[in-house]
Amino acid sequence: MEISNILTPQTWAEVYDALFEGTYNSRLNRFKSRFAYRGVSSDKYDTKTSLMRLGGEYSKVENHLLRQFKKYAYKYIEDKHDDWYWLSVAQHYGLPTRLLDWSYSPEVALHFATCNTEKFDSDGAVWKVNYKKVHESLPPVLLGHVKQENTWILTVDILERMFKNLEELDGFGRKGKDFVIFFEPPAIDERIYNQYAYFSVCSNPELLIDQWLLEHPDFWQKVIIPKELKWEIRDKLDQNNISERTLFPGMSGLADWLKRYYLPTGSAVKGQ
Repeated sequence: MEISNILTPQTWAEVYDALFEGTYNSRLNRFKSRFAYRGVSSDKYDTKTSLMRLGGEYSKVENHLLRQFKKYAYKYIEDKHDDWYWLSVAQHYGLPTRLLDWSYSPEVALHFATCNTEKFDSDGAVWKVNYKKVHESLPPVLLGHVKQENTWILTVDILERMFKNLEELDGFGRKGKDFVIFFEPPAIDERIYNQYAYFSVCSNPELLIDQWLLEHPDFWQKVIIPKELKWEIRDKLDQNNISERTLFPGMSGLADWLKRYYLPTGSAVKGQ
């Protein structure tokens, strides 16, 4: 079956059809999705990680960042966990890492594609990646670990049994082809589980996921969100209780939601 990787829906209904396309599981006779979703406010954005966005020789500072984060954040973490737990916490609090944020929820991804009103003059996009197919493509030794766990949904505990730290991951990656792993972060606060969060990690810090996906066209789709639909989608998401107020519980999320929700007519496009 030929796969169309770039989908261009023109209505709210077509957007939803595109996001949920392929989520039916015939074995279970249920709509049990195997997709990770990532929304971006411009379809021109790539999948650079926060570590990559540092620029320069960013890969050389990765271990220093995590080591110093563990040193100074140690007293705030009650249980002393493995590197994958620490890396998840660091990503959650804004430290540059090689992790990339995803969600199980297409509506959460739509939120991130439409929450930046300064980008309402640009098409947005939602990346949609089949994590089961991604994991089926892992090197045989790693695939054996996954099958032993009897799940395609990985966690920090499963990752720790595969690699103790980033150094082991990099060492394994250098032995063969690059690969990508998706895993659930620990639910350390409301933001994690309200956003139905999922992370990806690459076998080396310089691997750009969208370039890797081009080599695996049956793993993914990219749903373009036309700029003409952004206000309609945005308003309907708010009505569905998908907003900064619910995804970022607390005063700052509340303020961000109100600032956007009551934006005066005509001021949504940057420069107006």
